Amino acid sequence: MSVLIFVESDISGSIKKTSLEAVAYGAEVAKMTGTSATVLAVGKADQVSLASAGQFGATKVLHASDERLSQENAMAYADVLTQAVQREGSKVVIISKSGLGDAVAARAAARLKAGVVSGVTDLPVVDSNFTVRRSIFTGKAFATTEIKSDVKILVINKNVIEAEGNDGVATIETFSPTLRDSDFQATVTSTEKENSEISLTEADIIVSGGRGMKGPDQWHPLLDLAKALGAATGCSKPVSDLDWRPHHEHIGQTGIKVAPNLYIACGISGAIQHLAGVNGSKCIVVINKDPEAPFFKAADYGIVGDVFEILPRLTEAVKAGM
Repeated sequence: MSVLIFVESDISGSIKKTSLEAVAYGAEVAKMTGTSATVLAVGKADQVSLASAGQFGATKVLHASDERLSQENAMAYADVLTQAVQREGSKVVIISKSGLGDAVAARAAARLKAGVVSGVTDLPVVDSNFTVRRSIFTGKAFATTEIKSDVKILVINKNVIEAEGNDGVATIETFSPTLRDSDFQATVTSTEKENSEISLTEADIIVSGGRGMKGPDQWHPLLDLAKALGAATGCSKPVSDLDWRPHHEHIGQTGIKVAPNLYIACGISGAIQHLAGVNGSKCIVVINKDPEAPFFKAADYGIVGDVFEILPRLTEAVKAGM
């Protein structure tokens, strides 16, 4: 019996940072329940990266590498996860929150008759009852939920736990589940990597801009700061609607939801739809010349001033400190 952790790999086959957090989280749950932590990787995956799951507390990795699993397929992946749960006798399944993670969790829960909780923000309480804390109302409140089913699926938010590695190495086992043709009625024909070097969902630091950047040709100060920090770049919805920045950089309720360690908002007023996409950030810094901008109420630190004066100074300070 083990805690089973479903991990995602990036286009190069390396385990995503958010999934490594899930491994660390699952290892802690395994300690709490007196079991071990097993990772399930599906599709293309780098063997060295898989073995490194041991650095975060996993003792074993099951790798389902059938060619038909090389492209993300929530139906097939849920089937694989279900069979892995049954093989391992797992009572707790951990998945990092993402578009794929949510889809796999929901489908696997139906097949396993499992209780599933998404948006988990803390380690569970595993005394006489099994309860977890989760975010609700786009992060404006929290709820404590008891899971009574035999199998429990937890979909965890980013930054729930620090993923600190050690010298551990996990053993890798080939896992050959039975694949059903019905799971492949829809297939992915190709995958294209977005132009930005750093994924918004994986980034530790994000520098984001709004209409206060004034136009599509005025973003050099923001891009310079992002480069100096090794950060990803994002934008508000109006900016992407105006085609000032690519639509895959749109952060907000109708765009990408992010949870970096540091989020720097430049010239963004802070509409509720944008706040819903960034409220999982550990630290929010807002730069805006309007002292009444709503974003300041959600900020950990605020700078009132012109972004075109402040950003170059921040970039110089970052470079000087390197």
